[in-house]
Amino acid sequence: MSEIKVVLLDGSEIKLNKRATLYDAAIKISQKLGKEAIAGVVNGVEKDLNYVLEDNDRVEIITFASPEGREIYHHSSSHIMAQAVKELFPQAKLAIGPAIKDGFYYDFDLDRSFAPEDIVLIEKRMKEIVGRNLPLKRIEISKKEAKKLFKEQEEDYKIELLKDIEDDMVTLYQQGDFIDLCRGPHIPSTGKLKAFKLLSIAGAYWRGNEKNKMLQRIYGTSFDKKSELDNYLKLIEEAKKRDHRKLGKDLDLFSFHDEGVGFPFFHPKGMVLRNILEDYWKEEHYKSGYTEVKTPIILNKSLWVKSGHWDHYKENMYFTKIDEEDYAIKPMNCPGGILIYKTTLHSYRDLPLRMGELGLVHRHELSGVLHGLFRVRSFTQDDAHIFMTREQIKDEIRGVIDLADRIYKTFGFSYRVELSTKPENAMGSDEIWEKATSSLEEALKDKKIDYIINEGDGAFYGPKIDFHLQDCIGRNWQCGTFQLDFIMPEKFDLFYINKEGNKERPVMLHRTVLGSMERFIGILIENYAGAFPVWLAPVQVKLLPIADRHIEYGKNFVNELSKYNIRAELDEINDKIGAKIRKAEIEKIPYMLIFGDKEVEEGLASVRKRGKGDLGRIKLTKFIEDVLKEIKDKNLS
Repeated sequence: MSEIKVVLLDGSEIKLNKRATLYDAAIKISQKLGKEAIAGVVNGVEKDLNYVLEDNDRVEIITFASPEGREIYHHSSSHIMAQAVKELFPQAKLAIGPAIKDGFYYDFDLDRSFAPEDIVLIEKRMKEIVGRNLPLKRIEISKKEAKKLFKEQEEDYKIELLKDIEDDMVTLYQQGDFIDLCRGPHIPSTGKLKAFKLLSIAGAYWRGNEKNKMLQRIYGTSFDKKSELDNYLKLIEEAKKRDHRKLGKDLDLFSFHDEGVGFPFFHPKGMVLRNILEDYWKEEHYKSGYTEVKTPIILNKSLWVKSGHWDHYKENMYFTKIDEEDYAIKPMNCPGGILIYKTTLHSYRDLPLRMGELGLVHRHELSGVLHGLFRVRSFTQDDAHIFMTREQIKDEIRGVIDLADRIYKTFGFSYRVELSTKPENAMGSDEIWEKATSSLEEALKDKKIDYIINEGDGAFYGPKIDFHLQDCIGRNWQCGTFQLDFIMPEKFDLFYINKEGNKERPVMLHRTVLGSMERFIGILIENYAGAFPVWLAPVQVKLLPIADRHIEYGKNFVNELSKYNIRAELDEINDKIGAKIRKAEIEKIPYMLIFGDKEVEEGLASVRKRGKGDLGRIKLTKFIEDVLKEIKDKNLS
């Protein structure tokens, strides 16, 4: 039998029999790889394991260990779930079922709501389908044939999806009697699915449009090892305990109301936390050479037309009329900052000009995607806009990276960085985009920061760097964003006077570090599980008198602590000391000062520290000294 050779990722070659598949190549490399293989890449294109190779093909084997492998695994899991649903509920119509971060979902149109007991049945049927070990077969047919097939099956949503496909030929995948419209690739058979769990049910508008029908979305996750699934489920349980929506209510930090869906209400304790964050933000920015500005919330339509938001971002904006003219509530702060820049004639000596703004913005989010403080309709961006010469770009980006690094480390976060490049709807020439993108890349390389590239995910006016923070239980949160912009200065005719006395365009850098105050507060609540470090805690000390006769002594303590801006509360409720301690623990207060007859007599208090228990008796002056140092150092313990 004649042979072919294929080239592996490292440049080495292996020989295979003619008509060999990707799976044969995996087995040839090693038995272990053959067992773990999910799919492969041939000449840069993902393929199923049964894909037949040709001579000189460049081959890479995909396993669950890679992001691409997990996506294929999760996507295949959604197909298996959809098959289970169709077998149990034949009248259900199929919408879409993609892989998502950490799992998958599928949307169904069913004339009754899925109940929790249905999820149990669907999981059981999925296990049966896995046990059948059905091959996932790729089928290529004409769009006309596919339309006829889905019409016979009364799959209206699939027919609608076919209309968006321009090619004459489409691909389907079949496992047993179940057929779905899909590009693939997929795992070779249903038996390859080792461990999975269906997690929740939610409503979802067809194609994300609130004018369309509300469908039912079933979420799930899957892994190639049961131990990994078990660990993930433990993480979910831990995340539930840290849910900022529940803790925000329990700790009396914020609330939401039907009178303002998606608009958060901050309570007194929430405002204490928020003000601490804003004061820290201002302090760090002042040290880094920023000035602070404030721009209006409502601005004329003409501004948003000029900025490009009217054409590129209109669906996310709110509008109003003033004096019969159209106005928009700002979704971003940058056009206002540009107007401030234009009020003064700038020299090259004025640059870089760093303007920071804690700017309130409003964006129209669909009600179905609103999620506590993480997805709201009004939020305060910790924005800044830097106007600079082209020669200053790398230094300014490096400076912003240093500022972000310092702030994130203060809260105990590590992070990873992503660089997003030109999107399809971008403004400006390829040349400008290449210059902007290379400037960001060079700055990251100069700082020796590893990064990954997100092709086509930049803003419409420039490429961007995103910082993804990792919290204490391993979850990632996208926060800081730096966007380099050559377009807005051109559109708004911004200039400065260069050394030769001529007009020259500045370059603009848009950036946030925290992202938004609301979302960052939500992240902090979940990261610390509501047990904030002393410097952030809305109430830093709770004073617990053992009996009513000790209350006056406690009031004197509160007065003394307030002189040093230590936030303290006195528990004057007539209750047993054990109950008072438990209440303070539930409130996650960092310190408790307990005092009875002996402490009053000796001018002391017994100290309990959250997480460490009883620290013994102490003089108030010593306690104040220790707490002030802890606050100044911004200790995280």
